[in-house]
Parts: sequence; structure tokens; C-alpha cells
Amino acid sequence: MTARSDDPSGYTTKAGAAAIGARLRRLSERIDRDAARLYAESGVAFEQRWFGVVNLLSLYETLTVGELAAALGVSHATVSQVRAGLEGANLIAWDADKANPRQRRLRLTPAGRDAAARLAPLWAALSEAAVELNDEAQDALAALDRLEQATLRLSLYDRVKARLAQG
Repeated sequence: MTARSDDPSGYTTKAGAAAIGARLRRLSERIDRDAARLYAESGVAFEQRWFGVVNLLSLYETLTVGELAAALGVSHATVSQVRAGLEGANLIAWDADKANPRQRRLRLTPAGRDAAARLAPLWAALSEAAVELNDEAQDALAALDRLEQATLRLSLYDRVKARLAQG
């Protein structure tokens, strides 16, 4: 533990690498908040967390939850949560997979295709702004790639357990 300071402001910045999770969440929340403002101004009811699923369904027409999870690098449960939100907004529907009736093949509804078409210019601008931010941050994506690879080599959980075992 670090010594207590009289001023807790800027705690996560002062904590350095120990607060990496908090700083990544803070940055993600800031990006999502800005995107939410842009979606609201566009007049399309849309959540930033829906983008990957909608974009992939725009490109591939139908995909299973498992295929979406693999493509996005997230859990099946995460995609299922997004699916539920998109279904509630009437942006996607599903059919049983012909080859495996236990699986659902998700697809955009007409309203989903319309929303994707209306949001395409905003998504292009968001992508351009992200490239600009990455350039300004001197290739933050490369650092995130290295961080992700390091956690894949040995998870934070395993690193902490090893330290605790050392006593």
C-alpha cells in the first residue's frame, strides 16, 4: 500500500500501473459518454456497445452468438446481453440455425438496417477521430496490443496468485 496523501484527487493517475484497470474503465466511460451524446444528437436510439454486433451483421447478414463472440473477442454472455438490448430496440431478430437448431442466427431487422445506414456517416467520423486520437497518443493501440498479449501470456489473476504464494 502507498502512504495516504492529504489530497485524494487524481488518485488513479498517482497510483500508476496499480490503477491500470481503473484508468482503462475511466477512458472507456469517457469514450462511451461522447459516443452516446453523438448518437442522441443523431436522433437514432443506439448504444455504443451495440456497434460491433450491428456492424458485423451489416457485413455478414447472419451470425450466431458464438461467431459474434469470437469475432469481437468477448464472452458469449456479453454478446447475449447486447443481443437482448438490440432485440428490445427491434434492431435484430433471429432464426434457428438450419444446421444446428439449438443455435440462433442473428440478423438485422429492417429497422436495424435503416439505423445502420443512418449511422454510417457518424461511424465513419468516429473511426477517423479514433485514428486521430491514436496518432496523437503516439500509437496507443500498439501499447494496448502489448498489454493484451501480456495478459494472455499470464493473466493478472495468475500473476497475483504467484505473488501471494511467495508470501
